[in-house]
Amino acid sequence: MSETRSNNARQLLAQLRPLLPIVAALLAILALWLAWSGWRQVQGERDHAALQQARDGAVASTGRALTGELDRLAERLDSAPVQQALEAGDLEAAAAALSADWPGLEEAAIYLPDLQSVYGGLDEGGFGRAAALEGALVQDRPVSWVIREDDGVRVALAAPARSGERLVGVAFVRLPAARATLAVEQAQLDEGAMYLALRQGGANLVERGNQAYLASAERMAAPVPGTGLRVVAAAPVAAAAPFGLSGIPAFAVAAALLLLAFFVWRVLPRMARETVDEVDHAPTLSQAMVEGAEEAAARPAGVEVKDAPKAAPVRIDAGIFRAYDIRGVVGQTLDAGVAELVGQAIGSLMREQDLADIVVGRDGRLSGPDLVAGLVAGLRKAGRNVIDIGMAPTPVIYFGAFHLRTGCCVSVTGSHNPPDYNGFKIVVGGETLSGDAITDLYARIAEDRLHTAGAPGGLSERDIAEDYVDRIAGDVQVGQRLKVVVDAGNGVAGEIGPRVLEAIGAEVVPLYCEIDGTFPNHHPDPSEPKNLEDLVRMVQRLDADLGIAFDGDGDRLGVVTREGENIYPDRLLMLFAADVLERNPGAVIVYDVKCTGHLPGHIVRHGGSPLMWKTGHSLIKAKMREIGAELAGEMSGHFFFQERWYGFDDGIYAAARLLEILASRDETPDAVFKTLPNGVSTPEIKVEAPGGDPHAFVKRFQDNARLEGARLSTIDGVRADWDDGWGLVRASNTTPVLVLRFDADDEEALARIQQMFREQLLSIDPELSLPF
Repeated sequence: MSETRSNNARQLLAQLRPLLPIVAALLAILALWLAWSGWRQVQGERDHAALQQARDGAVASTGRALTGELDRLAERLDSAPVQQALEAGDLEAAAAALSADWPGLEEAAIYLPDLQSVYGGLDEGGFGRAAALEGALVQDRPVSWVIREDDGVRVALAAPARSGERLVGVAFVRLPAARATLAVEQAQLDEGAMYLALRQGGANLVERGNQAYLASAERMAAPVPGTGLRVVAAAPVAAAAPFGLSGIPAFAVAAALLLLAFFVWRVLPRMARETVDEVDHAPTLSQAMVEGAEEAAARPAGVEVKDAPKAAPVRIDAGIFRAYDIRGVVGQTLDAGVAELVGQAIGSLMREQDLADIVVGRDGRLSGPDLVAGLVAGLRKAGRNVIDIGMAPTPVIYFGAFHLRTGCCVSVTGSHNPPDYNGFKIVVGGETLSGDAITDLYARIAEDRLHTAGAPGGLSERDIAEDYVDRIAGDVQVGQRLKVVVDAGNGVAGEIGPRVLEAIGAEVVPLYCEIDGTFPNHHPDPSEPKNLEDLVRMVQRLDADLGIAFDGDGDRLGVVTREGENIYPDRLLMLFAADVLERNPGAVIVYDVKCTGHLPGHIVRHGGSPLMWKTGHSLIKAKMREIGAELAGEMSGHFFFQERWYGFDDGIYAAARLLEILASRDETPDAVFKTLPNGVSTPEIKVEAPGGDPHAFVKRFQDNARLEGARLSTIDGVRADWDDGWGLVRASNTTPVLVLRFDADDEEALARIQQMFREQLLSIDPELSLPF
């Protein structure tokens, strides 16, 4: 038997002899490709190390330069000539002494603490100067950031000016932009293959290198300590290592393949020639084909194979395609079949925009795996390549679209709705789908305008949780260790939310952070005060500094204090706005129609431009992109940071930024919140809509209501503003309810406004059940 096997092998070798040169050539090509790839990996690692060194050098040099100027300002304010002038109340003389022999100084001034002269000249100087001075007063220390004045960028320093313990004024110093930008301008950089920039918020102050890498520069961002600046950097992404081999391993395998190619090219042909004579009597290929055909003709005819019957088309309900996402009840209007159609519709839209890759993830609901399977099948059917990141909060999935450079993602989530709900939040080409773009997906399905690719798209799995944590912790760190209780309501943020806050330096006590799609403890909706009761009790029992609550998919934030106060999101937005405006004077801050009337004045006071807009996460994001806003927030608890982040709604990142602000203050969190403008207000009041159609009712209210003396806004429902308060009624875009909210300076005004709304609402429908 062994002789037979040997003969067979030798015959096979003889038959393969003509192919051996081709095989040798392919092995040589593969070896050269591996060697080239290894060289590219080594070059990429060397370039990345050089870029990182340039970035870190720029961060250190910029930090030293600005810290040196701040120290100079503090020393000058404490000097005898300045102190003598301040004691005499002569601010002009104090400014002259402050500016004496200051290299490169462009301007020095000391203003009265009320800053009336500054605000009176806003048309001339813009918001930057006012914001710098306000920042020094609020933080009670010297501060620095970059402003725009006289059609150019300048470095501004400001500090409280005291005579002893008495606050006499606020000092302002203006310096050339080079104080901040010089380090980046002088950094050693391969201009064609790298990118380096100094940023404040979303604006580049100076940039160098290849702007093709601009979009990915935030991945290597490094903050300049003690300032609102950061140095961002980017270089070409190294090609994926073939077969997981990079550098030296790739060279080793390439050498082995070259040896194998030599063996196939030189040795095997010699062995093959020695066996040729022994296989001369073997049948030729044509003879073998004739014999095979004769044998096939003698066989009985096979059984005819018919097409398998096609499955009945899945019925799809147009009602699940909402204003800013897709959402339905599992088993009634949503199942894996519907998810597949939705995936194919999204994939068809991506094909039209020449987009190939998409990130997919899900929350912790029990229906998630089946819906993801259907969604992925539909996306692949349309030829799209799917990157499945598994169970993750919606903001982590949004982050994945940036981090993995797909520009597209789908979060399979029911958000804060009951356990039997689920749905899809969709981003295509960097745009969150809403309105007509959502209904177009349904139209594609209904009209069978779905693309089916010749071959299915690819499927891969990635875990980006650590990347998300590292990205936030690399930008946000708390100056003092705050003790925080985190209530995730058994939602999907329960695992990564506490990890992020611990990574930035907080002490975290988890509450209901075990992910459970049945939500056994309370509904995962922090906008409802009753869902925060356990959190309040735990914060008080543990004497924690703060309580943090996330909704079911982690894109909304709720906050309670040690004293048990629920800090509504519109007041949180005041705190965020003041912080962002310190570094981005004049920036636009967007808020939705449900926010307090105290908010726009607070934004203006801190040097910003307030803009009220429609409620809805996708609508807010679209407006931010349209006008270039740095920050936005909704009364529901969605916060959108463009400054230092990516502009999507992220409850976890918002919590990190909140702790950063609170940890920088000497007061307790409760004391900080007490400094914010406040009145009396209601939470969101939800009332069942007559006939299940809230939009029709709001239209009738808009046409018929009479709210005397009010300024009416109808961009989203009806909002009526008086001098001492306001009221709102709007249609929910996610559930069949009316949403109402009231806010006023005092209880008397609140009661009056509620009564006016009550009378007008009942005049439209006397059967309406109102809880006020």
